Amino acid sequence: MTDAPGYYTVKSKKVYLYIDGGSRGNPGPAGIGVVIMDVSNRKLKELYKYIGEATNNVAEYSALIYGLEEVRALAAEEAVIHMDSELVVRQISGIYKVKSPDIKPLFEKATELLKGFSSFEIKHIERAKNKDADKLANKAMNLAGLF
Repeated sequence: MTDAPGYYTVKSKKVYLYIDGGSRGNPGPAGIGVVIMDVSNRKLKELYKYIGEATNNVAEYSALIYGLEEVRALAAEEAVIHMDSELVVRQISGIYKVKSPDIKPLFEKATELLKGFSSFEIKHIERAKNKDADKLANKAMNLAGLF
């Protein structure tokens, strides 16, 4: 079976996600970016999406949810998630509580999606190590006509 252009099958059940969300203004026009890699460090997918007006934290959670939904569609069973949002990483890890009523439903959706994996890790990384996802999130924000 060959892969269709722009879409690759997962040969391993483990994937690596690099996720970023951002807004220009807080709230402001927001975008999300996701890079999905396999265990051989091959890019499986690059995704971006303009999500309208949102806060930075809503954009970060929206990016996480979007990435997790895409990974589930690839039938991956294990996920290693890399994000430069310390808040999201610490909330998902259970270190911080979710207090914001705007974030709570997004947190619940993300944790529900994570239950579908046999295992997952979520790691905070420096922004400099998340450049590809950041570029995609900015590309999405540019769709709003803001350069």
